[in-house]
Amino acid sequence: MKQLCVALFLDLLRFKEPHISLSLSIHGSIDDKENSPMLRAGKTHSLQDMFLCFYDSSFLNLCVHVCAVLCAQVSKVYRFKTEDQRWLLVREQMSETPLSFSLPKQLLSLLIQEHTNRIQEVKELSDLSPHWDGLRHDVITHCNHMIGCYQETLAELEKVPATSCFKSSTSKSDRHLQFVPTNLHSQRMEVTGPDSVWYDVITFGAPADHHQAFKHGGLKKLLNKHSNLRESCVSYSQEESSRAKELLVGMAQLQPLVFGLAEELLAISQDRVLDTQKSDAFPSFVVHQAEQFVHVLKEELVKSALLEIHNQCIANSNTSHVHSNGLLCENCPANQEGQQEVGPHDTEYDEEEWDRVWANVGKSINCIIAMVDRLQEQEQHHQTVTSPEQQEAAGETNSQNTGGTGFTEWEHLLPLVVTLRDCVREAVGKARVAMTFVVLQGAVSGTVAQGPPQIAQRRHAVFSQGLSAVVCGFMLKLYGGLEDPDFLRQLHTVGVLAQFESLLSTYGDEVGMLEDMEVSVADLNRVAFIITEAKTEQLEDLLPTLSGTWGSFIVEVPLPPEIFSSLPQELKDGPLIRVDPVLFNIGINQHQSLAERFGDSSLQERLNQQSCERLRAYCNALRDRLPDMGKTQPVERFVCFCHMQVCRKVNGVRLTSCKSAKDRTAMSVTLEQCALLREQHTLSQQHFSTALDCMRRCNPTGLPQCLAPKAPRRHLYPVAFLLVTSHLLVLWLILSLVILLAKYQ
Repeated sequence: MKQLCVALFLDLLRFKEPHISLSLSIHGSIDDKENSPMLRAGKTHSLQDMFLCFYDSSFLNLCVHVCAVLCAQVSKVYRFKTEDQRWLLVREQMSETPLSFSLPKQLLSLLIQEHTNRIQEVKELSDLSPHWDGLRHDVITHCNHMIGCYQETLAELEKVPATSCFKSSTSKSDRHLQFVPTNLHSQRMEVTGPDSVWYDVITFGAPADHHQAFKHGGLKKLLNKHSNLRESCVSYSQEESSRAKELLVGMAQLQPLVFGLAEELLAISQDRVLDTQKSDAFPSFVVHQAEQFVHVLKEELVKSALLEIHNQCIANSNTSHVHSNGLLCENCPANQEGQQEVGPHDTEYDEEEWDRVWANVGKSINCIIAMVDRLQEQEQHHQTVTSPEQQEAAGETNSQNTGGTGFTEWEHLLPLVVTLRDCVREAVGKARVAMTFVVLQGAVSGTVAQGPPQIAQRRHAVFSQGLSAVVCGFMLKLYGGLEDPDFLRQLHTVGVLAQFESLLSTYGDEVGMLEDMEVSVADLNRVAFIITEAKTEQLEDLLPTLSGTWGSFIVEVPLPPEIFSSLPQELKDGPLIRVDPVLFNIGINQHQSLAERFGDSSLQERLNQQSCERLRAYCNALRDRLPDMGKTQPVERFVCFCHMQVCRKVNGVRLTSCKSAKDRTAMSVTLEQCALLREQHTLSQQHFSTALDCMRRCNPTGLPQCLAPKAPRRHLYPVAFLLVTSHLLVLWLILSLVILLAKYQ
């Protein structure tokens, strides 16, 4: 690593810019001179000495943690004057990240597995009515299409070399790179002094699906077009679907047992020779099985599902649907086994019906148990009061008259057993219908209800792009705050803020990009982080891993054992660290000016207003749960001032993007960096513009162009771009009329 730093410094020596320090003489630029090994010697050192001394300590220690996240690092060192005429040493570092490809691969694998499991779930359902069977076929067709596309995409990503960790803007329309973020970099600025400070910004192209393009709008608009599909189905959580599957399995196991007990009771009631030992052991076994069966049936999910089935049947009684298998059927699930037909006038539903159904099962079992206990007591009493000779004589007499001792009394069990079987059959039928509905609706809401497969694939792709950027920013924020107890306490109590800054305009195709980004950022709200202990300190074991299903993904961030042991116990216990994403859009190009004058900028206004409210809610939660931090950092007063300052005040992750994360993004990042130098490190106001120009200047040594923007070029805009004022527009209309009149006269 030391050799890498030396090579990096030698590259810096090639710069000829006046504000890049080639030789640094230290004259009061550091306040704590007693702690500086160079100043204690009382000597003047070159920048190379300063460079090696600094990076042997903090930089090399930091690289131990970030090497797993960052790669292909490029740095530039500047020296600027402060207001008190001191020198400010600034290092700007741009890095790629292997997360650009590793996380999309993991996400594709999880989505393939999730759709495979969903196919297996709906196939395991019993014989269904035509409508429900058509829905099952729709789900299977949708999942098979998604699996085929994702397997092809994953196979193409596996062909990418392991050393590749960057997707250029020229490849943003590549079909096989839909899930990979465009131009993802970490822009880090370090300011040296008594305590070195890092300022991180993640830059990447706006998460959008450039392959499908934006002819029909962005993802938000496309989802709104198919909102009727989502409204027509009931959405159940993953926990509810899992519970429904457990109930189906439980009923499949307990129903044969209960019916077996009923057959045994019938055999006892019809047997002319009473088996005393069997009848003695029977009640305890019946009680155990009865308790299990009633516990399974006593489920609020069954009751709510039956109500939803009735509501759907009423709402869709006059509609029909053509399924993917070509079947045309009514959108009414009420003719499924165990559910009565619902007529057009049966609009009322008795919500207490299910309570009576499962209660009847319990009452029937209790009646049978009470009858068996009473008959056993009578039999025991009869055996104790009669002598063996009298009992034998009575038995011969009863066998001639009634066919056996106690047979008439035991025959009373027959109607009770028949009633029990009928009640169990009715309860199981209704419960099976309800749980099948929950499982099927859960599968439909996660597949068909989201719209055509192209829309679902688009949503997954833009989510993957945003996920890679957020994970990279979170890991850098975590590495930089390992020694900050307030930040670590904030993670497990409030969560982390992810603040996205978009520079897209609300004109043309960029409206669709912004709509894609809006959905991507919103979906990140259901992502959570968890900090774990790495097995080893190898780079492969320090990479984050993704688990879970769509809507509940968990990112495991491993830390080396030595560092993990120093964390607070609350984080060691593995709590979920939730993400609060907010999106602010600031269109800054000529298209935005045109949109504000002649077009529509309501999308930008709506996004900023909603994000401002969420940001204020996060700040209030931070103040309420961590009052100590709220006192030292009064973040609530900054909400209306500037979202960037708020994000840094609350230890949030900063992410900036435009169409390709080049010109506009570089302009924004360099402006923010110079503003930080001025506000936090007293950069001289007269040197502010000079520092900004220095950072934005193109690099003559061949650094990537995304480090600094291209020099602005002169464009020859068409007439429509020139007519941006009402005066010119009126003048153009007058001249046109004059020309037309002169032509036809």
